[in-house]
Amino acid sequence: MKLAHRLGFYFFGFIIGLFLLFFFLGGKKASCDYTPTARVLKNIRIKERAFSEEVLVAMQNYSIDTADISNILKSGDVDFGKSNTKLDSCNTYFIEGQTKEKTIGLMIANCDSIAKVNTLEILK
Repeated sequence: MKLAHRLGFYFFGFIIGLFLLFFFLGGKKASCDYTPTARVLKNIRIKERAFSEEVLVAMQNYSIDTADISNILKSGDVDFGKSNTKLDSCNTYFIEGQTKEKTIGLMIANCDSIAKVNTLEILK
């Protein structure tokens, strides 16, 4: 069999496989969060969020709303150097992100059923 025929059969099978893959997985909301930052942010996003009193006051002072916090939890970066991930009950993560021309840092305690935003600071 010629090389051109082999390549033709290979690509034909490859295209059929891609079609079946997209057909079966196309309607599902599957995601591929492989990096540690993506896994932490996704874990925090799916939980109920609670805000401490000082965070609520800071949000009012800096004109930040919960939609801005949600955007930071989608596109922010986790600083594992400032985070404490060796706790038994609730790991704390320092997340920084950009919103409304401000860089915001959040310290979030990620517990089993709730994510509590403990501190909010404006970074320079």
